[in-house]
Amino acid sequence: MSSRSPSFAQRVGRGLPGHRVRLRLTALYGALFLLSGTGLLAITYLLVSRATAISAIATSSPGGVPDRGAVNHTHLVDLHQLLLQSGIALAIMTAVSAVLGWVVAGRVLAPLRTITARTRRISEESLHERLALTGAPDELTELADTIDELLARLQAAFDAQRQFVANASHELRTPLAMMRATLDVAIAKPQGVPPQTAALDANLRIDLDRADRLLESFLVLAYAQHGSLGVHHAVRIDQLLADALATRRDRIAKQQIDVQTVLDPVVVTGSEMLLARMVENVIENAVLHNHRAGFINVTCEIEHDAAQLVIESGGQVLDEPTVEQLAQPFRRVGADRTRGNPGHGLGLSIVAAVAGAHGGNLELRARAEGGLRVQIGLPLAAPVAVVAAPV
Repeated sequence: MSSRSPSFAQRVGRGLPGHRVRLRLTALYGALFLLSGTGLLAITYLLVSRATAISAIATSSPGGVPDRGAVNHTHLVDLHQLLLQSGIALAIMTAVSAVLGWVVAGRVLAPLRTITARTRRISEESLHERLALTGAPDELTELADTIDELLARLQAAFDAQRQFVANASHELRTPLAMMRATLDVAIAKPQGVPPQTAALDANLRIDLDRADRLLESFLVLAYAQHGSLGVHHAVRIDQLLADALATRRDRIAKQQIDVQTVLDPVVVTGSEMLLARMVENVIENAVLHNHRAGFINVTCEIEHDAAQLVIESGGQVLDEPTVEQLAQPFRRVGADRTRGNPGHGLGLSIVAAVAGAHGGNLELRARAEGGLRVQIGLPLAAPVAVVAAPV
């Protein structure tokens, strides 16, 4: 099987992934100069050759008889020297033009690199930022203005989506409350109700509680994604983790899950309500998707001047593509959709949104032995803002 070997420019371009266009422009400038210089040299050579040939023929020897052999030899030597010196000059100027081409290409592409760098910094949480490229009106400023218009449309679409989720969640709470009131009236008859009615009431209340939790998750997700942190407080993350584990102590004991914790005092600044929900969702996910007699390892420490929360838990073996999608809303492992799992698929998406709203990040990794490794990084609180919460 034959294959084409890459050219020199392609090999160099692969070694300079950030300068491929600049390298191609430099090669283009150099090639154009080389072709133009070669053409100019050829024309000059022909003109000089013809002019010197006519002059040589007109020159006579002292006896009045032209020595054509000597004249032709001198003529050829002069042309050879002209060609050699012109070739050296062409090679030197080609190298100079390549260097100048590299510099000029860099200056031409500088606005494009600025556009690329600023666009990469803009994410879903910072759609309000704009490129705002300055300079004379040209194709690059037109491209920047077009990207700014696109960002404005995206921001409007995201804001409308989040506002709709928040409004819909608020509005849906009213009919749910009315349904609860109707059940209360129906079940509170003095003469009592049949067992079938009582069982139906219990099932309906379970479904209503599930709907309430789903609406609450929608609201928390909308607030976190919209950056509505409210009043900022100094929050003890280690205490939130301890509280979340204590709240689920009975379920953990029932499933015989082994819990190991390393909780250093760590304080961050932000919304205590959202951070508490983030921690609760991570711990709930570790308990809910764990095996019987499994494990949960919780670590909270300061690393590289940032708060690092690591929660490892047992569970089924997951593949990386599936894990990468778990931070998106309503993404759940396939089996969880069919075994009546009480989760909604919003837990880790809320964790990612809350972490992002606080300037942090979420990293999910599948464990080779089964289960999930969740790592959350958060900026530390400023020293002047550190106020230890009561333990």
